[in-house]
Amino acid sequence: MGLQERIERDFIAALKAREELRVSTLRMVKTALKHREVAEMRALTDADVIEVLKGLIKQRREAIEQYHQGGRPELAEKEARELAILEGYLPAPLSEAEIERLVQETIAELGAKTLKDMGPVMKAVMAKLAGQVVEGRRVAEIVRARLSSSET
Repeated sequence: MGLQERIERDFIAALKAREELRVSTLRMVKTALKHREVAEMRALTDADVIEVLKGLIKQRREAIEQYHQGGRPELAEKEARELAILEGYLPAPLSEAEIERLVQETIAELGAKTLKDMGPVMKAVMAKLAGQVVEGRRVAEIVRARLSSSET
């Protein structure tokens, strides 16, 4: 079962169970997915769904920060609960070891030797990591460390 179908199934279950927060959060997700589907004029893949979820998660995190700064802890708490629901649909993040292994493989495949090769290596690694939960900044740190150690 795809991620989009799982969201739809959970939405219906939340409606039946009268879980207001879960219903409103999943309704928001479904709307965002529908907008993306219409904009791209095609059915969404799981990678597309994850990308939409990441965007919604980023919005929630920013809102939480803004509400805390604005002295509105009750609204920050609501956003935090929505954030927890959204994060439940993301796959488990990759471990450091898995990322390092993938970076090493990509460097070997491309024959990268210096930091000048970082751009192509990053592009290839991020393409392989599409649909995974990983911070680009962390991947860049690992690539930089591997390429700088191979220069010496």
